[in-house]
Amino acid sequence: MSANETTTDTRELQRRDSAHYMHPFTDTKALSAQGARIVVRGEGVHIWDSEGNQIIDGMSGLWCVNMGYGRHELIQAATKQLRELPFYNSFFNTSVVPAIELAGLLAEVTPPGFEHFFFTNSGSEGNDTILRMVRRYWDIEGKPKKKTIIGRKNGYHGSTVAGASLGGMSYMHEQGDLPIPGIAHIEQPYAFTLGRGKAPEDFGREAAGWLEAKILELGAENVAAFIGEPVQGAGGVIIPPPGYWQEIERICRKYDILLISDEVICGFGRLGRWFGCEYFGFKPDLMTFAKGVTSGYQPLGGVAVGERVASALIGRGSDFNHGFTYSGHPVACAVAVANIRLMQREGIVERVAEDTGPYLRKRFLELGDHPLVAEPQTCGMTAGLVLVRSKSHNEYAPFDAEDGVGMVCRRHCFEGGIIMRAVGDRMIIAPPLVMSHAEIDLMCGRIRGALDRTADELRRLGKL
Repeated sequence: MSANETTTDTRELQRRDSAHYMHPFTDTKALSAQGARIVVRGEGVHIWDSEGNQIIDGMSGLWCVNMGYGRHELIQAATKQLRELPFYNSFFNTSVVPAIELAGLLAEVTPPGFEHFFFTNSGSEGNDTILRMVRRYWDIEGKPKKKTIIGRKNGYHGSTVAGASLGGMSYMHEQGDLPIPGIAHIEQPYAFTLGRGKAPEDFGREAAGWLEAKILELGAENVAAFIGEPVQGAGGVIIPPPGYWQEIERICRKYDILLISDEVICGFGRLGRWFGCEYFGFKPDLMTFAKGVTSGYQPLGGVAVGERVASALIGRGSDFNHGFTYSGHPVACAVAVANIRLMQREGIVERVAEDTGPYLRKRFLELGDHPLVAEPQTCGMTAGLVLVRSKSHNEYAPFDAEDGVGMVCRRHCFEGGIIMRAVGDRMIIAPPLVMSHAEIDLMCGRIRGALDRTADELRRLGKL
């Protein structure tokens, strides 16, 4: 195919895209004016667009393609299951073999105390399920007033009504009169803006203390649970300070409220442990999972139900009137089983903990010498940095929000062959867990190049 034919194909695809496809979290009018980037192929840690550009996928699709693109083991698992049984439901006293196998396998890789699993299609649906489970649990326990669930500002728990309410994204709350009743929020443990000049451990205790203050404000008898991501993903890879999660757990136990770990991003090896709660050393009562469970090859999410909640929901012999047509979808579950087995065979979790995670940290922290970069941080195979106007002795001059420097940098990343996400002035990555040292080197080199081009553009515009 010639360059002209490729361009023609791209323009036609963009026209059809604009005519009919409503994209998530997108200004459709603005996208139509510029045209969508059309992704046509993936292999390993790279994707290719319809113009033939090869791009390092620094975001693993959307935090999910942990095992990289083109894994034949996962493709074959889906194909085999499609031939045998493409679908059957789990309603009406019926089950399917892949769902049974996946539930048993999850019991092996989740922390002790998790033996039961409820399957959904996404993390958003998983968190909807958790809201209902939590409230049902307290009803069974004879404490129906315990309904309020506390989340965090800038936390992300999905975009359904319940998921968006549990999350703390104000721009989402502005659309649809959210959050729904029975949801409250506390401040996030973001040291860059809220803990400057404080020892990390001191800030960790202070940030966890905001939960206790909110519980006392609402009345412990009214509070059902606290939900949080081990590392806040969509909020900008916000890594909590030391001791934060242990103190959160202590407070939850003190006031008899359930602790929920949203593992949609952190689960399945992203931090160098199977689950993020293990990395930070706390024991939740419930965990949401999705994304990495299938490496994104099939849509699948769910809830890992700890012994305390399971004993009430299952052991008391009453219905839990909740579920989805595709709960335990056989093809999705078959791919998840193949994905977890592949991770085990290749030692992916151990590799992230002992090899690629530390190497990413070494190379990513080197970006801290760039004049635009403040406080680069990593945790396993996630990383984030802040773009600043100037810096001197740990004092930073931020850009104005209207400068939109994050989106400027993101554009230069794309044009330079690296996908990096912008969250305000934070630039973040979460690359595939199978990334090699050479690929990490190439990725960090392209990030530095994008930072240079961003600085050049900002100077030309008089913003630097």
